[in-house]
Amino acid sequence: MESRRLAKERLTVTRRIGHPYQNRTPPKRKKPRTSFSRLQICELEKRFHRQKYLASAERASLAKALKMTDAQVKTWFQNRRTKWRRQTAEEREAERQAAARFVFNLQHEAMIKQLQEPSTGDAVCVHNSSLNALQSIQPWSSEPMKTSAEEISCSPPSSPST
Repeated sequence: MESRRLAKERLTVTRRIGHPYQNRTPPKRKKPRTSFSRLQICELEKRFHRQKYLASAERASLAKALKMTDAQVKTWFQNRRTKWRRQTAEEREAERQAAARFVFNLQHEAMIKQLQEPSTGDAVCVHNSSLNALQSIQPWSSEPMKTSAEEISCSPPSSPST
């Protein structure tokens, strides 16, 4: 009977709760978030706008001047570069969308114009809405350009007398 109980204990697997690495090392206390003064942030931002990356000597001197640690300045610059990249990516995307809307509106206006007027344009441009839109705003379009003297003149142009 005793041997059965020992055999059963050897086969029994003890289950741990949580992640297997959790119980190996004591939990570390999380450091509280560092609050920087307005002056420190202002100086960091000024430096960042001049220079996105700092050499270790520059970082050390800036940290000393701002009464911060080297690691704090390094981390702040890393976080600020990440924010800067995200902002510039968002701006580029907004510009791309605005350009796409502009081209779409040109194409739409050209298509509406084409449907309202009989087709007299270039055959290639008529069937390509992008080229048609560009042709309608460019000086090489089929309409002759007026000179400033013709626009200013109130009387009709004089015809040669015979």
